[in-house]
Amino acid sequence: MAYDASKNQVLDTWENEETGLQISINRYGDGEPKLQIGPRTYTKKDGSKGSTKTGRLSIADVLWLEETIVEVREKMNEYFLGES
Repeated sequence: MAYDASKNQVLDTWENEETGLQISINRYGDGEPKLQIGPRTYTKKDGSKGSTKTGRLSIADVLWLEETIVEVREKMNEYFLGES
C-alpha cells in the first residue's frame, strides 16, 4: 500500500512562540491519532518563515512540553472516545 497524502490529517497543532517547536496530533486514514513532535519553525533574516527537523530540545522546549502535554492528552482522549 502506497502512502496517500490525502489521507493524512492534522487534527490539532500547538506551537511554542519562544522556540518555534511545534507539536501536533495527526491521523492517517482511519488509524489512531498520534502525537508528532516537530518541526521547528523560525523567521529568516528576510522575514520569511522556515522550518527544520526538531532535533534536540532545550530546557525551554521541555518546560513548554510539560505545560502543554496535559492539554494534548485531553485532546487525544477526545479523539479516541469519539471513535467508539
